[in-house]
Amino acid sequence: MRQAIGRRAIGRYAIGGGGLALAFASVASAQDGAPRRAAPDYAVRVARVLKATPLIDGHNDWPEALREQEGERRWTVDLRQGLGARAEPYNTDIARLRTGGVGGQFWSVWVDASLPGPEQVKQTLEQIDLVRAFVARYPDTFAMARTAADVRRIHKNGRIASLIGVEGGGQIDGSLSVLRQYHELGAGYLTLTHVLTLPWADSATDNPQHDGLTPFGETVVRELNRLGMLVDLSHVSEATMLDALRVTRAPVIFSHSGARAVDDHPRNVSDAVLKLVAANGGIVMVNFAENYVSNAYRTWSNDRGAERTRLNAPPYGGLYVGQPDKAAAALAEWVRAHPAPRVTLGEVADHIEHIAKVAGVDHVGIGSDFDGVGNALPEGLSGVDTYPALLAELMRRGWSDAEVAKLAGGNMLRVMVRAEAVADGLKDEAPNNAELPVATPAAPRAG
Repeated sequence: MRQAIGRRAIGRYAIGGGGLALAFASVASAQDGAPRRAAPDYAVRVARVLKATPLIDGHNDWPEALREQEGERRWTVDLRQGLGARAEPYNTDIARLRTGGVGGQFWSVWVDASLPGPEQVKQTLEQIDLVRAFVARYPDTFAMARTAADVRRIHKNGRIASLIGVEGGGQIDGSLSVLRQYHELGAGYLTLTHVLTLPWADSATDNPQHDGLTPFGETVVRELNRLGMLVDLSHVSEATMLDALRVTRAPVIFSHSGARAVDDHPRNVSDAVLKLVAANGGIVMVNFAENYVSNAYRTWSNDRGAERTRLNAPPYGGLYVGQPDKAAAALAEWVRAHPAPRVTLGEVADHIEHIAKVAGVDHVGIGSDFDGVGNALPEGLSGVDTYPALLAELMRRGWSDAEVAKLAGGNMLRVMVRAEAVADGLKDEAPNNAELPVATPAAPRAG
């Protein structure tokens, strides 16, 4: 995700290693956020589900977090446990992946969307290289996966299936040849945009320019179908969602999004689109980032941003412009007077339940955004060891084991199988070599 959002210190949901049973110290209540003791059979039920069905998270930014925090040490730092160069733990390490029962992970290879296109390509290749390198360093833990059958086989062998998601269409630099090379290196999906609108697709968090996809953007979707790569619609505008759903022959995914009816953020998915996702056979994988989970927190975060600008917005002004110490002290006082709303695991469960209600239980999954949002995470979901608590909360609400299995990974496997079948049906089509049209400068006005 890596979009700048409001962050705050929250209580940690500390869990040690040693198996899934340790991940049930508490389950947050959706009604009031108060911890509740999980019934003993929840741990047994979750363990049984995750033994038979791999838990697949659609989006984790650990590779980029390692690149950003560790620098050249990212190639050698111990990923089993520990802090690395950070003052506090990552959301991810091998010990906690095991505690959380993770069976498959789409590792995001994100780069800054504002970088020049060639630099985005270079950094994307470096990120793919990093994923493949840490998988190779820990062969008893990880194995690279391309297909649903790979995921099932790797999970059955007791390892974590590692897949790759390219988080931004700008990372292909307008080249379908670049897209195909990412696929050759193992990329399983492309997020059509990140935080900025592209020359061929509108983003949810930037001013629209195209009312969705341009003809080249539609060609990107078709080429993804041909390759068997998933079309990821997280981060895109609603118009882009609608265009992609119209064009695609394969199910789409939202690798890390929520329900807009629960939190009215443009990054989230409206009920109208949720119904189209169901008809398409796709999946919305629910994000844990506080801004996309809680409408109250989103409003508070925006208010805090406005106050920061009021206090210090160089070079244009602000009450304490050029006086960062005074501005920081004043902002801290504002936060003390306006504390951040609590965000809990139960609110994430609310998103899951809403998507299941509108689109159906076959069309919802998990896309945490771990290590992409710092500590801006709900109480009870601080890291990859906490998935079992979320599954237990849904069981407490009445979800059956079969329904939880669909959420955990069954739905994603079904989407992958269908996308593979579509690609097989298109295998005789030649690669598309369309080029992104060069923008024509506007003619000067007369007079």
